[in-house]
Amino acid sequence: MKVCKFGGSSVKDATQIRKVIKILQQDKSRKVVVVSAPGRDDLHDQKITDHLLNYATNGKHFSDHLIEVDAQQSFEAIITKYEKLCIDLGIDKNKIIEPLKKDLENTKLKDEKREAFCLSRGEHHNAKVIEQFMKKSKINVKLMLPEDFGFILSENFTDGKVLNESYENIERDFSIEEDILYLVPGFYGITKNKEIAVMSRGGSDLTGGELAYALDADVYENWTDTNGVYEVDPRVIEDANVIPRLTFKELRLLSSKGFNVFHFDAMLNCKKSKIPINIRNTNNPDHEGTLILSERVPMEDNVGIARLDNMASIHIQKDMLAEEIGFMAELLKVFSEFGINTYHYPTDKDDIAVLVDQECLKGNINNLRRQIEKRIKTDNIFITYNLSIITIVGIGLKENSFAIVDAIWALKENNISFDLFDMSPSKISFHIGVSQNIADVALQTLYDNLLKKEE
Repeated sequence: MKVCKFGGSSVKDATQIRKVIKILQQDKSRKVVVVSAPGRDDLHDQKITDHLLNYATNGKHFSDHLIEVDAQQSFEAIITKYEKLCIDLGIDKNKIIEPLKKDLENTKLKDEKREAFCLSRGEHHNAKVIEQFMKKSKINVKLMLPEDFGFILSENFTDGKVLNESYENIERDFSIEEDILYLVPGFYGITKNKEIAVMSRGGSDLTGGELAYALDADVYENWTDTNGVYEVDPRVIEDANVIPRLTFKELRLLSSKGFNVFHFDAMLNCKKSKIPINIRNTNNPDHEGTLILSERVPMEDNVGIARLDNMASIHIQKDMLAEEIGFMAELLKVFSEFGINTYHYPTDKDDIAVLVDQECLKGNINNLRRQIEKRIKTDNIFITYNLSIITIVGIGLKENSFAIVDAIWALKENNISFDLFDMSPSKISFHIGVSQNIADVALQTLYDNLLKKEE
């Protein structure tokens, strides 16, 4: 039994929805289907989810991003989108449009509760559109709304967390032995007080993962607009290949360094139950995609190279800092007080470097430096901006660390200098920091010498 999730690009218009129907009809083991709100298309530059948030915040969402679209324009874009979906699919638009208008115009909720309710309407009404089209296509479909079967979230209304009682509710209400295809809108649930809450953006991934876990699925298929997880960013390296198999750990390391193909929280329970996740392409369903597993035979030393741009290194010098009890705790406390996430911490006796997203330093760097100097009593602080962190990942590195030598040698042979080197404690990844203006060349060099030669 397979649980499938189709993202916004897979259900953005009638053409894509027809592809989804064909995929479902080709494999009867696909029993539970989670759908997102429609993604952006040729007529809509912004996603419907963004329009819904803009409407809920009376235009503030787009205004904050310097986009000139007011709340009424977002409302009209939402209605136009769903009307076109209905017309193009040949279904009764009155069953969709009037309830959608009523939901948006009549809600009396305020603040986060209003945002959560409006955001949820994208998935809620798109599932109803797809339900109608499935019935028209002679599919025996049962629409399962989160508010009906009890997908219970915490009361953090715009970042809800799944509560354990949801799993019992799912197991109780999904009788997958029957000849029924279960259709579920992703992204949202209800609190214990029956109020609508949504998860973080990308939450439809999480809905699918939690359903797969609760139903002990054999596979969780995540359908998107890419063939899978690539060895390296194909926008930079055109001949990059899809990685056929990855462990959860490898994907986690790649995703933390710019491989944003999947909501990490969606993997947690699948990982716990060893349920494979298959990332597939709705536009190329014959491609087997990337299979994410709990373990695999490490045939390759390296499977992927990720890159994180716009990083800054804050290099702190203080004599004997490594022997000062509480030094690290106090330093990280300063960063947390400024709301700055930190990454690596290469260190030795008298020096430590802290890597951060340099965007987080805008408006903060002067006061951050002042607080570090005041509370840590540093000798010097040096900051290097515009770094790219290139991360090489593969469980085979644990047994063969000579790939590190190959990487450094390749950079030397091509006269590429680097500012940072660090190997992870797990020994299945290492990081090289280079100036951002040579990052493309460094990435190509490392790909040619570490991955391409293994084909």
